[in-house]
Amino acid sequence: MRQAEITRTTAETAITVKLDLDGTGRHDCQTGVGFFDHMLDQLARHSLIDLTVRAKGDLHIDDHHTVEDVGIAIGQALAKALGDKRGIRRYGHFRLAMDDAQIACALDLSARPYLIWTVDFPTPKIGSFDTELVREFFQALSTHGGITLHVDKAHGFNSHHIAEAAFKSVARALREAVETDPRLGDALPSTKGAL
Repeated sequence: MRQAEITRTTAETAITVKLDLDGTGRHDCQTGVGFFDHMLDQLARHSLIDLTVRAKGDLHIDDHHTVEDVGIAIGQALAKALGDKRGIRRYGHFRLAMDDAQIACALDLSARPYLIWTVDFPTPKIGSFDTELVREFFQALSTHGGITLHVDKAHGFNSHHIAEAAFKSVARALREAVETDPRLGDALPSTKGAL
C-alpha cells in the first residue's frame, strides 16, 4: 500500500496530511488559506494522488508558516509512501500551458533535494495570498520529499495563471515519476542500488 499519514505539530501550526499514490486525484484540503487550498486541489487532481490536508496555523500573523509547513508535511508523506522506491519510474517532466502562462517542470525522486526555480510573478499578491509563498511551498516539498525539482516559466503575465500552471505542471511530472514501471518489476531505478 503506497499510502502515508503525517502529523506535524509546532508552536506555529498543526497539520495532518494523508495521501495515496495510487489514487484518482480525490482531494479534501482545508488550510484556512483559500487560494492555497485551490492549488493543493490542483496538485492532487492532476497527479492522481489522493490528498487530504488539515492545517491550523498562525494566520493572524500571515500565511507563511502554514504554507511552508504543509509543504514539509506533504514532502514527508510522499517520501514515506514511496518507501524504498522499488519499481517506480523515478523521473517526471511536463510542460503545461494555461492561457498566457507556460510552466515546465522536470523532477527526480532522487532523495537528493534541490530546487531550481525560475518563476517570477508580476504582482506581489493573488488576492490576499503572497506570491512568494508559491516558491516557499515547493522548496519545502523538495527538501522534505527528497526531490530534485526544476520549475521554469517560459511565459506568463497573470499571477494566478502562473501559480496554477506551476502546481499543475509539478503535479503532472509527479504523476509520471511515482507510477510503477511494469518493465522494471521491483528493481530500483538506480545503478547505485539505493535511492
